[in-house]
Amino acid sequence: MERAQELLLKHWGYQYFKEPQAAVIENVLKQKDSFVMLPTGAGKSLCYQLPSLMMEGICLVISPLIALMEDQVQSLEKKGIRGMMLSSKLNRHETIMAFDNLQFGGYKFLYLSPEKLQSEFIQEKIAQLKLCLIAIDEAHCISEWGHDFRPAYMKIPALTALHPETPLIALTASATPRVKEDIMEHLQLEKAQVFERSFARPNLKIKMLRTEDILGTLCQLLKPLTEPAIVYVGTRKDSIQFSNYLNRQNIAATSYHGGLSNDEKTRKLLSWKQETNPVMVATNAFGMGIDKANVRMIIHTHLPQSPENYMQEIGRAGRDQVNSSALLLYNDGIIHNSRNMLEKTMATAEFCKKVYKKLNDYYQIGQGELSESIFDFDLQEFSRTYKLPLVKTLTAINHLHHENVLFYNQYPNQRSRVRVIEKGNRLYDIQHQQKTPGKVLQLLLRNYGGIHDQMITISEGLLAQKLNLNFKEVVAALHLLDNDQVISYKRATELIQLKFLVPREDNFVYHAISRHVELRNKTKLSKSKAMRLLIENNHLCRQVQLLSYFGEKDIQDCGLCDVCLDKNKTARINYRSMAIKIQGLFQGSGSLNANEIAMALELDKKDVVKTLQLMVESNSIRLNLQKKFEWVE
Repeated sequence: MERAQELLLKHWGYQYFKEPQAAVIENVLKQKDSFVMLPTGAGKSLCYQLPSLMMEGICLVISPLIALMEDQVQSLEKKGIRGMMLSSKLNRHETIMAFDNLQFGGYKFLYLSPEKLQSEFIQEKIAQLKLCLIAIDEAHCISEWGHDFRPAYMKIPALTALHPETPLIALTASATPRVKEDIMEHLQLEKAQVFERSFARPNLKIKMLRTEDILGTLCQLLKPLTEPAIVYVGTRKDSIQFSNYLNRQNIAATSYHGGLSNDEKTRKLLSWKQETNPVMVATNAFGMGIDKANVRMIIHTHLPQSPENYMQEIGRAGRDQVNSSALLLYNDGIIHNSRNMLEKTMATAEFCKKVYKKLNDYYQIGQGELSESIFDFDLQEFSRTYKLPLVKTLTAINHLHHENVLFYNQYPNQRSRVRVIEKGNRLYDIQHQQKTPGKVLQLLLRNYGGIHDQMITISEGLLAQKLNLNFKEVVAALHLLDNDQVISYKRATELIQLKFLVPREDNFVYHAISRHVELRNKTKLSKSKAMRLLIENNHLCRQVQLLSYFGEKDIQDCGLCDVCLDKNKTARINYRSMAIKIQGLFQGSGSLNANEIAMALELDKKDVVKTLQLMVESNSIRLNLQKKFEWVE
């Protein structure tokens, strides 16, 4: 392992392996199969990347997300290692050239999606490569009971026939016992060496905090913090609004969501990593490229879709082993919104059939036909044309994409974006001119929150429809406003693309996908319920609940979570002692409310309220006109 240590220092900059990386690498170098289940941040990628550098041939990596593959390839390039992602955008000639480069260009890694692997042409080309290792990333996608089931993963064992002597490594950060069993069975890993590490985080305080004032509580939690934090929110709109609110409270924050351009994502990630803006307010799109050890707090202001998602997201805190916190802020409204959102996004097999039929009609494809074209696709225009709910339609298209019925490019290089840069009276004058630019500007200002603060993704087609104009008139008006330096307008350089992969047979497609779609929906509902139970169960240690979900046994209470702290409270509360602590807090502050006192002293709010009542009765403190308590001299 001396050579492995040298490569670890040279390319990754570490002197020591994390447990059990060294053992996994040793097993791979012995040409044996491996199953690796490690928590977020434990260094799974290194388990296949490093040993591949020590073997002759190429490491083939199967991964479910384009963005994830792009991130991995860029990360390897920064380390001076050549990797390639085989994109569905490549035509046959470009694909042939890519494989020639793989054979003769010094590449060590080939990343591709499981759907891409279905092509016989791709399989033929892979058969000609000399492979040293096959890595299955996000291996839980092979299980129908996993939180992101992808039917194409079921076809991966075909690789064994192409390269029967090549060792296989399956990796995941989230697998229940049932999912683990599925992975082992479907990938034929019965003889594989299993490497697992407990998901327990002894340095992480997990708390579920009920509050009606989400933004106020957020500020109270973040103001005393001197190290980085991540605030996870449910929508893109929330990420912008919450970030703006925190900045108005003098808490340096930035926002991050899937609608940002690659340049914006890079800039915002850098400002957070360098701690110019130490608070990142983000949707769950903020996941890749996070390798920051001193994240001290993770706050959720919405309910994650599953315990798997939650475990992955809170796993980004305290990687330096210093005590850190994971707080979930909730109330009845947030739980209700979570249920509503799930219902809005779920698409039945029948609805998927309807969307598939309308897509074929939209592009004028007849029964039995298979178009070879790659179509530009505007989701908003399509949904509006057929009066389909936007979010549910996107879910249906994703189902069809995962079922290999069509290819849907969800990650275009750029969408049209606008920011209003004029801030003076001129804005008022332009809006009230009865000309097209004024109408467009007025619509932008009324409909897009945060448009003064950052570039906002827009649809020219939707603007045209709302103003009863044609597409070209809106584009011309936007260009005119841009030229006059009223707005900054970046026109889309690439639309979302869609390609049909099977001949049109509406009923055949419905029967082929219906079982998987309904099973996926059932699994989503089950995992959402498990997430709600985690919040509602105030009797069992939070960490015990989470670890039990992932099949761990004989787990000790963490002693840090809100449930454990509540259990450990003495039966009789010493209100006198608590009053002395509160008195000390008033000496450093003018006036405080009960929430602020409870947060500052890390005490139960009910006990604080009772103590404050006693202090008011004894004339030690009083309630002022701002409904805050202040010390009576």
